[in-house]
Amino acid sequence: MNKFIAPSLLAADFGNLQRDIEMINKSEADWFHIDVMDGVFVPNISFGMPVIKAIKKHAKKTMDVHLMIVDPDRFIEDFKNVGADILTVHYEACPHLHRTIQAIKAQGMKAGVSLNPHTPIAVLEDIIADLDLVLIMSVNPGFGGQSFIENTYKKVEQLKSLIEFSSSNALIEVDGGVTDENIEKLSNVGVDAFVAGSFVFKSKNPSETISNLKKLASK
Repeated sequence: MNKFIAPSLLAADFGNLQRDIEMINKSEADWFHIDVMDGVFVPNISFGMPVIKAIKKHAKKTMDVHLMIVDPDRFIEDFKNVGADILTVHYEACPHLHRTIQAIKAQGMKAGVSLNPHTPIAVLEDIIADLDLVLIMSVNPGFGGQSFIENTYKKVEQLKSLIEFSSSNALIEVDGGVTDENIEKLSNVGVDAFVAGSFVFKSKNPSETISNLKKLASK
């Protein structure tokens, strides 16, 4: 099974964004992870359509867009138009989740659902077969640089069981506090894709850090 490393551009240097994008292009990273925050669903604001469109001009890898916003249905077509390949919405923000997932797929994107740390895996039982990806938040969403929540391992194991029981093809992604100290264990319990922000971009050699994470995840 392939393991995917997805550096989070939320932790990049916005003054040198093209430089950091080119670094990811040349590295062993697999995806660009792009966090969209609205200041309502989460207590922070990140970037919107014009910045994502600019990233797309230079990015040569999969654009993994994570919406931490209320009422994401309004913008599904817009995110397709600016270059999203995977579009992930939050379970907590979607009262009509099945309809939202179908709308994402209708635009030709892969569809993901994210769960906050307090949200149980069981809520996905009736939708898991329709999903391409489930993103488990291993920190509370809204800010970078937080500490990893240890209960994440248990949630991943529960999710892996649900995926296998349902014969779903969904990938498991984890976002928050991923480092060289926990990535191997996360991989072993079933994680396929790893979002790493501060740990990559605050390191002395981000490209080398990505390479090391890829190696540990693939052990």
